[in-house]
Amino acid sequence: MRLQKFLARAGVASRRKCEELIMQGRVRVNGDTVREMGTVVDPACDVVEYDGVVQRLPEAGVTLMLNKPSGYVTAMEDARSRTVAELVPAKEHPGLFPVGRLDRDTTGLLLFTTDGELGNALLHPSRHVEKRYVATIDGVLGAREARALERGVQLEDGITSPARCEVLSVAPDRRTSEVALTIHEGKKRQVRRMFAAVGHEVRRLRRESLGPLCVSGLSEGRWRLLDDAEVALLRACTQR
Repeated sequence: MRLQKFLARAGVASRRKCEELIMQGRVRVNGDTVREMGTVVDPACDVVEYDGVVQRLPEAGVTLMLNKPSGYVTAMEDARSRTVAELVPAKEHPGLFPVGRLDRDTTGLLLFTTDGELGNALLHPSRHVEKRYVATIDGVLGAREARALERGVQLEDGITSPARCEVLSVAPDRRTSEVALTIHEGKKRQVRRMFAAVGHEVRRLRRESLGPLCVSGLSEGRWRLLDDAEVALLRACTQR
């Protein structure tokens, strides 16, 4: 494990701040001061100290689900904005980090974990972990546009992978409609850009599910720990 990651997991500070502490010479490994970012440590046998205090990793991993409200950026630190870190028990669980991100105005299911291996597996596009979003869009999505979304549309950073699309409802005046879109990628603002590519602006967007987990039953702004069975389901859905 890289030294800065070890320190972040141990609860010293964010990974970026830990890099600064290393460069300042405040970290020792097995008695030797280390200033190199590429340093790798073995938590099982190496002794890591910060300002003379031995640091240890938490014994058990923690994974939790947040129903993210609008108005929060997906970051553990941001001097200019409210962050999702304010909504979860980050201080109680050192090393907790969000699995992917939802943009400021997007609501819904956001996972956090202290398990880097699980987090990376869930995010890797090769694992095809599905994410289901429900979008309120301007206008009515036509059959041709829906087929385009399902085949893949051209964005600035490439063609999207095949998706599943379902029109859930149409407003009586047909000015808006609600559409479910299921993808397994994680490009920046991907769902909004996909709808824009077929001529529809997204007014509201929420993520309802990720892999086998659904956010229903969890009030907006609230979080809950996942139990062992749910974590096992998450691991199973990455084994592809």
